[in-house]
Amino acid sequence: MGAHSRRNTRNKQYAARRERGAAIITALLVMALAAILVSGILWREQVQVRRIENQRLLGQAQWVARGALDWTRLVLHAEADTLPSVTYLGGLWSTPVARTRLSHFIGNMDDDGAQVGSTWLTGTVEDAESRFNLRSLVSNPSPGVLELNVTQLQAFQRLLQLVGVDGQLASKTALYVRAGLSHSATRFENAGTSSETSTSAQPQGEGADFTDNPGLDDGADADSKAASLLMTDPDALLDIPGFTPAAVARLRPFITVLPNATPVNMNTASAEVLSAIVPEMTLAKAQAFVARRQTVFFRNMSDVSLALEAAGVEGVTLDSSLYDVNTSYFLIHGGVQHDRAEVDRTTLVWRDPLTHATRVVRVQDQL
Repeated sequence: MGAHSRRNTRNKQYAARRERGAAIITALLVMALAAILVSGILWREQVQVRRIENQRLLGQAQWVARGALDWTRLVLHAEADTLPSVTYLGGLWSTPVARTRLSHFIGNMDDDGAQVGSTWLTGTVEDAESRFNLRSLVSNPSPGVLELNVTQLQAFQRLLQLVGVDGQLASKTALYVRAGLSHSATRFENAGTSSETSTSAQPQGEGADFTDNPGLDDGADADSKAASLLMTDPDALLDIPGFTPAAVARLRPFITVLPNATPVNMNTASAEVLSAIVPEMTLAKAQAFVARRQTVFFRNMSDVSLALEAAGVEGVTLDSSLYDVNTSYFLIHGGVQHDRAEVDRTTLVWRDPLTHATRVVRVQDQL
């Protein structure tokens, strides 16, 4: 009996130790679980606070970008008041803003000095009419009529060939532009364009059949029916069969899409664009023309005519719908870095030729 009693005692002690061990393990597991839950809650709170802080910084950066845009618009307005009928590369508007602290413009603020000191600005202004405007491929000589502009079509074909892209894509692009314009509220905005440079007229409306394509193949015209969106960016060329990302990348520095047909500014256009829009002007002659332009800008089309003759190009009829020395559309490229928030924005601005007031046409943020 004594041995049996001792055995029972040992079993009870062992069971008690096991229960205490299980309780300790359970307590540790509960504490670990609680720590995990608390750390998860703290982490989510930290992420939420960080997100709110990022939104605040981004909002502040966007307001700084908006202020910089208003300042640039003021420069465009003031310079047009000084020289109303000429836009040239030596103007104040074309001076780029290198990466500069915001405090260099407005000084350090007592309350927000740290934030102002951590804000940086960069910016450039580009003459949008120094590029070939794809919208010019379609003209409307009278209300209710959309026509392919043969002169501009040929110019775009030369530009394509100049940068190493298939020139046959010019006609397809023109048809796509017209198909997109057929449903646009601004499709007849530039009524009154000379019909001498366009194809035969045919009213365009809801359900119109795009078949007036002299010199264009029926397959390209049929493809154009698929285009229903208004082209607003050169990247839209990727929706046209035949264009590749590499081809669009080569074209991008020389083309743009503006709300209405515009002439090319002879004071700011590149040699490639000049060679495309001026018949019989080789790239070498265009480069000579640009070199002459670096010493003196053109105040009127008579100056342009003399410069063309000096570059070896004669007999060019300077149609005001194709060539000009002034600009109404500008591309403003601005960047703001505010702490860890960054805003890269491109804004298309229109300047009224008469009042010189400016208006924002569209804004595109670079992601």
